[in-house]
Amino acid sequence: MDKLRHVPSLQGLQTLVAVSDSASFTQAAQTLCLTQSAVSRQVQLLENHFGVALFTRTSRSLRLTVEGEQVLIYARSILAQLKVLEDRISPHKRPFRIRLHVSLAVRWLLPKLSDFYRLHPDISLAIETVATEVVEPGGDSDAYIQYLPKPPHDPACLTLFQEKLVPVCAPKLGQLETLDDLRNVALLHRSTDKQDWRVWLAANSADVLEDYRHIPFNLDELALDAAARGLGVAMTDLTLAAESIERGVLVVPLGEPLVTGGVYALCLQPMAASHPGYRVIMQWFSAQAR
Repeated sequence: MDKLRHVPSLQGLQTLVAVSDSASFTQAAQTLCLTQSAVSRQVQLLENHFGVALFTRTSRSLRLTVEGEQVLIYARSILAQLKVLEDRISPHKRPFRIRLHVSLAVRWLLPKLSDFYRLHPDISLAIETVATEVVEPGGDSDAYIQYLPKPPHDPACLTLFQEKLVPVCAPKLGQLETLDDLRNVALLHRSTDKQDWRVWLAANSADVLEDYRHIPFNLDELALDAAARGLGVAMTDLTLAAESIERGVLVVPLGEPLVTGGVYALCLQPMAASHPGYRVIMQWFSAQAR
């Protein structure tokens, strides 16, 4: 029962992590702004609590024992969870965290951020990007933007824009007036499954995908950059390519935008509403969607 009532001190756990990271009591003391004797005392109290030695000390090295390694794992986990809890309970100290695909961040959100900060200089957005095709919600994120095959019915998700597939290429690539002209260039893909080109070709009654030459990538950003360099024709979303089209870096050589029914949506995590900037942030994203 004593162990249940008397848990290890947080300062002791912090000290254990600092000593382990630096492999030095002296450096840990500098990091924690403590004296070396205070650091030694914290480690000793932790060792007394567990009844085992946490470090093996020699004149030349300082190493964790097997038991020390186990305590360290839990110490890191406990401190990390407390940090997340502190951020959640005191949201004014942290930015509003949004997780999204790197191409969407670069092509859609980043060009809009200057407008957001002009209107709301006191609110900070933390942008976390991922390169995976499916954007999973992070444990410490307030919201995430993901592609959905159809508009969401969940009130926690805000549709930002519809997917409209278009082929794009550099103006210098030459005249591409018919579907047959695509046989003379490489088709650039933003994903390894080549699904976007497959869908667009089928919708335009073109030849099957295997009849063309291909260069696959795993990111919109790479495929669009390759298109701008004249390597071929990329299939992408019209919204993501809009800025490059407006600047004349890319053109839509043929065909009409294909509305697939898919959407890009901002989905909220349960704790998002606790952030003081939540309403303002959602109003701004709603305006971008309109």
